[in-house]
Amino acid sequence: MKKWVLSLTLAASVFGLAACGNSAVVKTDAGNVTKDELYNAMKDKYGSSVLQQLTIEKVLSKKYKVSKKEIDNQVNQAKDQLGSTFDSALQQYGYANEKDFRESIKVGLLEQKAAEATIHPTEKQLKDYYKNEIKPEIKARHILVSSKSKAEDIKKQLDKGANFATLAKKYSTDTATASKGGDLGWFGAGEMDSDFEKAAYQLKVNEISDPVKTSYGYHIIQVTGKKEKKPYNEMKKEVLQKYKESKVTSAKIQSALKKELKAADIKVKDDDLKNTFDSLLGTTTSSSSSTSSSN
Repeated sequence: MKKWVLSLTLAASVFGLAACGNSAVVKTDAGNVTKDELYNAMKDKYGSSVLQQLTIEKVLSKKYKVSKKEIDNQVNQAKDQLGSTFDSALQQYGYANEKDFRESIKVGLLEQKAAEATIHPTEKQLKDYYKNEIKPEIKARHILVSSKSKAEDIKKQLDKGANFATLAKKYSTDTATASKGGDLGWFGAGEMDSDFEKAAYQLKVNEISDPVKTSYGYHIIQVTGKKEKKPYNEMKKEVLQKYKESKVTSAKIQSALKKELKAADIKVKDDDLKNTFDSLLGTTTSSSSSTSSSN
C-alpha cells in the first residue's frame, strides 16, 4: 500500500452528536450515559485528529480533485495484497469499515497531490528518470508460501515438469491470486514489493525463479510476458507523474499542507480545540505565547 495511506482514521460522524442535549445513549440502574457525555468524551479523545482530517479534506478539495477511480485503485491494491484478511486488517488498523478506509485514502491522495504540485522537474531530470527508472511492464505469476523449505520443494516439482497453475492453486497462501493459478497480471516498476520486483525483472519470459524472500514470505515467480518500453515522447506525461510520485516525502507533504492551510486562513471557534493546527502550522496560541512571555 502507498506510504501516504493513513494508519488510523477516526469516526468523524461522532461530531453529529454535538448539541444533542442530555438524552440517554445508554441507560443503567447505576445511571445513564447521555449524548452530551459521549460527545464530550469523544471530543476530548479524538477531537483534534478528526478536526484536522475534516479541515484538510475541505481545504485541499477546493484546489485538488480525487476521482472515484483513483480511490478504487488504491482499495483494490489493498484487497489484492490482503485477500481474505482485508476486513480484519481494517479493524486492526482502526478503520470502522471500508467507507472509513476510502475516506482515509481520499485525504492521502489529496495530500499527495498538494505535495506533487510543488515539484517542478527539468527536461533533463525527466529524461534521466526515464532512462534509469522507467521499466517496461511485465506479466508474472507466483506461488507464495511461508517457509523456504516449502518453496524449495515446490521449485523442485516445477523443475520436474509440474504445472505452475496447479501448484499455485494447491499451495499458494496468496488467496487473491491462488485461484487464478498465481496470476498477478501486468505491472510496472514501483508497483510490487521491491525484492519481488527486482527478482521478477531479472527473469526471462517463462523462466522460473528460485525462492525469493519478501516481507510476505517466500515466492516462486514466473514471468509470462514482457512489453517493449515506449519512447520517451510517448510517455512524457506518465514519466512526469511517476517522477513526482517518487519525490513525494513526508516532509514535502507537511510543507505543502502548511502552505495550503495558512492560505485558507483557518480560525478555530471551539476553545477546547484551539491548538488543533499548531503542529501543522508551526504556530502557538496567543495564550501559550503570553504565558511564555510572562515567565
